[in-house]
Amino acid sequence: MTVKPLQDRVLIKVMEAETKTASGIYIPDTAQEKTQTGSVIAVGDDKESITVKVGDKVMYDKYAGTAIKINDVDHLIVKSPDILAIVD
Repeated sequence: MTVKPLQDRVLIKVMEAETKTASGIYIPDTAQEKTQTGSVIAVGDDKESITVKVGDKVMYDKYAGTAIKINDVDHLIVKSPDILAIVD
């Protein structure tokens, strides 16, 4: 299935949450906080308001967007203003 966002919306593939801390402690699923970063998969057709491009790693607002599953992978469709930053 392919999804093409409309207007000023962006399709983001949600990054998996870390299951282990830097010091080696494993974090159980119940204690993990929802990640707020992802990779841009597709952008809408409103080129004036969208400042990210396909392939960018972005940080988005915590409660932004509509969650969908594409081929059993978590994705979000968010409005362009809900994207906070491009992460390097």
